[in-house]
Order: sequence, then C-alpha cells, then structure tokens
Amino acid sequence: MATSRAELLQAEAELVRHSLGYLKSMALHSAVKLGIPDALHRCGGAASLPDLLSTLALPCSKRPYLSRLMKMLAVEGIFTAVAVDVDAPPAAGEGAAGTAPSVRYGLSPVSRLLVSGSGACLSPCMLMGTSPLFLEASLRLPQWFQRDGDGEGEPAFAMAHGESPYGAAGHDMEFNALVNEAMGSDSQFMAELVVRECGEVFTGVTSLVDVGGGNGTMATAIAKAFPHVRCSVLDLPHVIQGVSAHESVEFAAGDMMEYVPPADAVLLKCVLHNWSDEDCVKILTKCREAIAQGAKAGAGKVVIIDAVVGSPTHSQQVLEAQVLMDMQMMMLFMSKEREELNWQKIFMEAGFSHYKIQPILGMRSIIELYP
Repeated sequence: MATSRAELLQAEAELVRHSLGYLKSMALHSAVKLGIPDALHRCGGAASLPDLLSTLALPCSKRPYLSRLMKMLAVEGIFTAVAVDVDAPPAAGEGAAGTAPSVRYGLSPVSRLLVSGSGACLSPCMLMGTSPLFLEASLRLPQWFQRDGDGEGEPAFAMAHGESPYGAAGHDMEFNALVNEAMGSDSQFMAELVVRECGEVFTGVTSLVDVGGGNGTMATAIAKAFPHVRCSVLDLPHVIQGVSAHESVEFAAGDMMEYVPPADAVLLKCVLHNWSDEDCVKILTKCREAIAQGAKAGAGKVVIIDAVVGSPTHSQQVLEAQVLMDMQMMMLFMSKEREELNWQKIFMEAGFSHYKIQPILGMRSIIELYP
C-alpha cells in the first residue's frame, strides 16, 4: 500500500524530531546551568520573560535569544507557558496593553525537580547524564557496534576515554564531584519516596545493610524513619572515606563481591544494573549468605530497587525512560536494565526461592527477594 502524503510528512517530522533530539538535552542542560528553574522558583513559580531576564546574569547580546530556549522547553513540557491577557494591566517590564500578548513561563512538575535546595532536586542527575564524557562516549556507539573483539570487548565509554567511568572519576575531580552529587541527589529523592510509600518493606526488619550505599543518604533516611532498624552501609574504602555518618548509621569498607555483613535485610539500590548477569549472581550469592547469617532461619530478605522493564502498569514515558537507561548502561558498562524474566533467572541461579515485585517507584520497582 502506498504511503499517503500526510503519512510521509508526519514521518519526516518524526525523523527531524529524533535526529535533533540531542538539542532537547542540551537545552535542558543550559536551563539548569543558567539557573532558570531556581529563578522561576524565586519569582513564585512563574514569571514573564522580562521579569525572568531581570534575575538572570545574561549578557545583553544573548538576552533576545532566551525566549527561544524557553519556548522549546515549554513545548517539551519542561516549563509551562501561558499567554497573558492583552486586556490585563501589563506586568513589570512588559509592553503596554494593546501590544502582542506576552507569555508567563512557569515551573511544571518536571522542572520543579530541578529547583536547588529542595529535597527532591535532581539537577545533578540531569547534569551527569549530559556530561561531556557521556556525550563523547555516545558518539562512539556506531564504531562500538562495528568493532569485533575477544568476547564482548570494552564498552563505548572505555573506547572513547580508555577507562571506565569509575576510572575517570578516580582522577577527574570535576567528574567525580558530578557523579557523587548525582548519586546523592538520586538517593535523597528515592529515600523520601521509599520511606513514605513503602514502609511495609521494613516490617519485622531489625538490621539492614545498604550495599553500595555511598554516603549513606538512603540508610540515614531509613534509620530516621524506622528507629527500630539498625542500619549500616557497605562500600569501597575510597567512597566512604571522610563521610559524615549519622549517629544511627555505621559504615564498613569492603567489596560486595567478597563479603556482605550479616543483617536481616540487604538493600541494593540501583546497583545491579551496573553489572553483568554473572556478576549479579555473585553479588546476590554474597547477599544470601549475609541474611543466612544475620536473620532468623528463613526470615531474611534482599530488597532491590531497580528497573523492571516492560511492566504492564508503566506508561509509555516510563518505558521510554527505561529503554534509554538500558542504552546508557550498555554504553557505560555493557550492563543492562532487566525485564522480569532476566531478574528471575539471576535470582534462581543465586539460590533464592521466590520474590515479589512492586512497580510503584516510576521507572524503578521494589523487589523483595527471599531465600
């Protein structure tokens, strides 16, 4: 069947939208770097373009271009845009009544997550995702697919930079700070949701070790919300060095591939998607040994916070976010986001008997894993 003119033109628009999609990321990156979400927040959540300009440190030569950045981000739903009634008195800095209607830009639910100082600020995560090191690695994907090598070879990130993201963070202090800030902000965001919405997960738990828990943001939130749970964090020595511990959280230096401290529950938040299936089995085996030693017979569990791709309860936007995250994991570590069947295989190989999935954290789910 021949393609109609309307279908051809729609397809052309779709191709343009996808081929220029990187400009969405960089426009969002620019908005955060310029402090636009914070500026709108200071203005009460919405502002006209002149009022917004009055709060931003932009050179005069660039001020006329801000409207185009804001228009694009409003079309994408990052900000809201409402035309001001021409019969209403003009706002400060706007033209007189009778001129072309002006626009008031405001914070949407998306851009509210980019406001600094809020408990749910995800600006560091967004800035890490659009960092030059990640962008340069993404440009190597065609060559990565074409290159043959022993086994699976190296990921696109290592092809671009000669080392893993962990290696880069070890000597690039700016990138290291970016990664730490991103991981901390994600943990803060997720901790508030888990504590508020998923308290039943911690019923009957008296001790918990957060494996790969970094600076202890998640463990501290759990300890504060559930004082009956004794919380600790296991991470590599250089990660926890100098971390200011909460009085109810202990820190242990170690390698999860070698040993996990005994506890009623082991928490793995966004850890396993960094690793191959074989490594996940090794990690989960150590976790199973930890709850076998730390909990009453059969009473322990592993709590995993990670993506379960393709849940029927997910929206199209969540699915798109998950498959983009999957591409990112492939590019960074040659690891992946997993569907339930992938998870099930890993769980069984690590010696667990059953599990429960709750797809209640947007892109991610809570998985309770039992021996």
